[in-house]
Amino acid sequence: MPDFAINRTMMVDTQVRPNDVTRYPLIEAMLTIPREEFVPDSRRGVAYSGENLPMGGNRVLLEPRTLAKMIETLNIEPSDLILDLGCGYGYSAAVLARMAEAVVAIEEDEDFVREAEHRISAAGIDNVVVLRNPLVAGYAKQGPYDAILISGGAVEEVPEMVTEQLKEGGRIAALFLEGNLGVVRSGLKVNGRINWRYAFNAHAPLLSGFAITRGFAL
Repeated sequence: MPDFAINRTMMVDTQVRPNDVTRYPLIEAMLTIPREEFVPDSRRGVAYSGENLPMGGNRVLLEPRTLAKMIETLNIEPSDLILDLGCGYGYSAAVLARMAEAVVAIEEDEDFVREAEHRISAAGIDNVVVLRNPLVAGYAKQGPYDAILISGGAVEEVPEMVTEQLKEGGRIAALFLEGNLGVVRSGLKVNGRINWRYAFNAHAPLLSGFAITRGFAL
């Protein structure tokens, strides 16, 4: 049986800290949250690997480096309300919950919703609500949000329906697929528009519904 506590510390020391993740609340959260409890039982032994972890279907749990760096770009404050799109079994939401006031975690797959609810509750986390909704629709009823993380995979575009749920001055992070290249960008909402900037390169499968709508051409 792996020593998950040792693996967790090694993950932070070898995958997170060396990649310019410096915010103490984020490091503390990743040292504390038992990542192995938020993956399929058959994957527990590789929960701390430095690769995207298959979760079933075309979904993955983002590698620790990518997820940590994405969260770092959001500059989360203790009073923030966060929207987490594509929470999988709830790991990203659990990490965010230790840094923010509350997290609204969205999944559209009923099995993911059930697993996330169970695992977040078992971890004693009480400031996350897991809801079933199309990821591309976000969850406007609980918004507007101080920050939005698209954690379930990559996008080609972020629907306006999602960005409308971000507060003025709010932050958003997403992994964009551009051909064979994956680029994480962070955005800041200013005067109702998202100003995106490059953060770093990464890769993940494309999330269903987040492809660019391409017109038919003769």
